[in-house]
Amino acid sequence: MNAPHASPVSDSAATPHRPIQALPDQLISQIAAGEVIERPSAVVKELLENALDAGSTQITVRLEQGGVKRIAITDNGRGIPPEQMPLALARHATSKIASLTDLENVSTLGFRGEALASIASVAQLTVTSRTADAPHAWEITGSQFGTVAPASGAQGTTIDVQDLYFNTPARRKFLKSEQTEYGHCAEVVRRIALARPDVSFSLSHNGKTVDHWNVGEFAKRSAHILGDEFANARLPLDESAGPLRLHGFVGLPTASKARADGQYFYVNGRFVRDKLLTHAVRAAYQDVLHGDRYPAYALSLMLDPALVDVNVHPSKIEVRFRDSRAVHQFVFHAVARALAQTSAVSFGNLPQQAGKGDSLPPAPAATGNTGGPLPWIREQQQQTFSAQFAEQPRPYSFGGNSGFGVRQNTEAYGSMFRSDPAAGEAVPGRPAAGYPGSTAAPAPAPLPEGDFPLGFALAQLHGIYVLAQNQAGLVVVDMHAAHERILYEQLKTALDGNEIFLQPLLIPVTFYADPVEVGTVEEHQDTLSALGFDIAVMSPTTLAVRAVPALLKNADAQTLARDVLRDVREYGGSRVLLERRNELLGTLACHTAVRANRSLTLPEMNALLRQMEATERSDQCNHGRPTWTQMGLSDLDKLFLRGQ
Repeated sequence: MNAPHASPVSDSAATPHRPIQALPDQLISQIAAGEVIERPSAVVKELLENALDAGSTQITVRLEQGGVKRIAITDNGRGIPPEQMPLALARHATSKIASLTDLENVSTLGFRGEALASIASVAQLTVTSRTADAPHAWEITGSQFGTVAPASGAQGTTIDVQDLYFNTPARRKFLKSEQTEYGHCAEVVRRIALARPDVSFSLSHNGKTVDHWNVGEFAKRSAHILGDEFANARLPLDESAGPLRLHGFVGLPTASKARADGQYFYVNGRFVRDKLLTHAVRAAYQDVLHGDRYPAYALSLMLDPALVDVNVHPSKIEVRFRDSRAVHQFVFHAVARALAQTSAVSFGNLPQQAGKGDSLPPAPAATGNTGGPLPWIREQQQQTFSAQFAEQPRPYSFGGNSGFGVRQNTEAYGSMFRSDPAAGEAVPGRPAAGYPGSTAAPAPAPLPEGDFPLGFALAQLHGIYVLAQNQAGLVVVDMHAAHERILYEQLKTALDGNEIFLQPLLIPVTFYADPVEVGTVEEHQDTLSALGFDIAVMSPTTLAVRAVPALLKNADAQTLARDVLRDVREYGGSRVLLERRNELLGTLACHTAVRANRSLTLPEMNALLRQMEATERSDQCNHGRPTWTQMGLSDLDKLFLRGQ
């Protein structure tokens, strides 16, 4: 029998046996460079962070051949004294931390002290620097063993990096095209420039100035970097809670993108791509964003440096929070509250009487019904729906087709929202003042059109769209999508006013669990109880689900429990419950909302417009589709070539 062939991977003869020995300093630096300096953009990042830590207010970035040939960054910061320049190129030498206490309270962008040494090990490096009290600048080339010589230069520091990976050709082969590498470098500059609007930045490539940002406000800097589309469709956000503060801008759902390249999140001024923060923002956009679209935002989270660990990733792009659940909940609720402004109210003033009496009645007193409040909500929702869209006499019709009623008398329309019947209040069952056939006196004066951002209903198109006129021009409303959002928000409000109902299971569901899941149950019992779960540890490998939230009683208990445990472990809370609850409410709202091809009267159409103005997030249905659009008079003029 032939002996089996030895695998090249497991063949011990292929690996030479060497004694344990200390690595040369040059090789150590090159290994470190492999962790930190993965491509030219990493060099740009490290040098820009050093420039900002040095107190710079003006920074110039010059690139050649995508940064592979040359990266030169000049700042006007404090500079480096000549006697400290060799030490600046030594490994793990820094002025930013000196003790464990400093490391646990890092307030600077850089702090490890290996960037310059790593860069010098894989490129030709020259440092020119001058302090405020020095008669001239000083220069050092190569490494910490280079000679410090007099040079010319203004206050500040210039780091000149040439021929990246000249001595490690294998690493250079992994780089992409010049344009690709330049794109990564430019993105790094944009990220850092967005975080510091108080600093001017200039970027050039192959001798041509590409971008320049003057000192200005964050609003202007973010508009410049994220573009006009974001600038014209964003909401300001500035909220604080204890040691946490979140400020910046979140893009409207209409400014979403096909890729996640418009997302900028900062923690204490440091750009991060943290899954906890990304998840919190994404969850806030959950029911206003359509499909696989990605929101655009520029947000900055400020907190005590002692509450966040920035030393968990070589490139410092990930962080770890001491209380991840608190941070997740704070970010989620702050962004959700900002997005709640996405309603027609953003475009005008809400009439004082609009929507009066349209909201759901208060929930009845809680009973011992562990089945939850859903049946009550369904009953009340049907009543509300019937009341809102009850059949009423058409006050005026066009061509005999009741689905195309037309009315433009603003005086008569305004009277529908008067509280005094003598002034022409609309009474169910008879035409309002000013309508044909009405004996009531017309209103003495019209209400300002600005009080009604979505204007007045004109007609219904094919039983699907409501056409309305406002000050800007024509408003087109998808009546099913709009009513769906109204009902959805009412259902959520009604449920949020009640505690979570538990549904005990007649037979507990047991399942095999790994040690991490068992540990999560033991560690987060209070959180699980607050979420409506009773999960018990039966053995080191077995969990039993004894109760679940009543609203989700028909879900697979094992799958639901595993998803919740994963969320609790990663985020400190569970978005799974909220997402599944919202899915159920969305389905209920969709089936309850006014259907397409249903003919509405003008009062019904106007009631829908008023409710849209009074409803949060009414710009989108809960599937993320727009509920209405505006066509200005100028847009209509273009269609008919008016004025051309």
